[in-house]
Amino acid sequence: MQERKSGLTGKQKAAILMITLGSDVSANVFKHLTEQEIEDLTLEISNARQVKTELKKQVIDEFFQTALAQDYISQGGIGYAKQILDKALGPEQAKQVIQRLTSSLQVRPFDFMRKSDPQQILNFIQNEHPQTIALVLSYLEPEQAAVVLSALPPEAQADVAKRIAQMDSTSPEVISQVERVLEKKISSSSINQDYTQTGGIQSIVSVLNGVDRTTERNILEHLEKDNPDLAEEIKKRMFVFEDIIILDDRAVQRVIRESENEDLILAMRTASEEVKDLLFRNMSERMAASFKEEMQYMGPVRLHDVEEAQTRIVNTIRKLEDAGEIVIARGQGDDVIV
Repeated sequence: MQERKSGLTGKQKAAILMITLGSDVSANVFKHLTEQEIEDLTLEISNARQVKTELKKQVIDEFFQTALAQDYISQGGIGYAKQILDKALGPEQAKQVIQRLTSSLQVRPFDFMRKSDPQQILNFIQNEHPQTIALVLSYLEPEQAAVVLSALPPEAQADVAKRIAQMDSTSPEVISQVERVLEKKISSSSINQDYTQTGGIQSIVSVLNGVDRTTERNILEHLEKDNPDLAEEIKKRMFVFEDIIILDDRAVQRVIRESENEDLILAMRTASEEVKDLLFRNMSERMAASFKEEMQYMGPVRLHDVEEAQTRIVNTIRKLEDAGEIVIARGQGDDVIV
């Protein structure tokens, strides 16, 4: 198989393709990419040294074959594409091209639900077992999952949230079975891999970051009783020091007043320039000048001390938030913590 022979990653082959096609064509391609894709591809291009002519030809051939197969699939499906490619490339190479293309075209489980309104999803799954609901929500977009989770009965919210957080991997057979029940058909994405990564703490954090404050508080209070370690881990990830940039100036000024100066100086040691500028902007000129001078002459400090200082400031923010002293914008539109 050409991909194995070259030993290149997809990004490396994309970089070689851009180099081979030239700057004008590459510039037009870049217009259709996301910022992250452009950044990744630019990095690969900058890391590329002299590329042998044979390797360029191999990458071009693979790109051409894949594009050709995709065109055939759009005309008459995978079966039609395979028939044409069998004649053009031979059975073995045609099989490799089709496998490479179909693997990139796989649909994530429950894709049909990601196109649905959250209220429709709720109506569809609210009477299912909590584990089934957790499985479905872990595959939805965080914004959708947040709306559905918020609409569940309070006693079910924490249970479902815990199941998402503790979910590790789910066999494709289970996913397919759930999909057969919910949509009457099997998702092709669950067939080609032994296990599909599902849920996890970061997944439930993304969901909770979009729910209303009442739902979040209810879930975390139940988790603190049932599984305090899990609840603490979730809370740590829900708001980190760098997230201070989402606070308005009034809230930042209140956080500064409630925090120890030593903690603020330590916390800013590894902060981004955006966070530093925000904090300095909300200090008095005298305080900002004093901080800058102390930071300039500060000797080496342990990263552990910096992280502890940031944690103390985050705890202060959450206490102010719980007391209704500051407001943190959450989710979309009117979804705020009060």
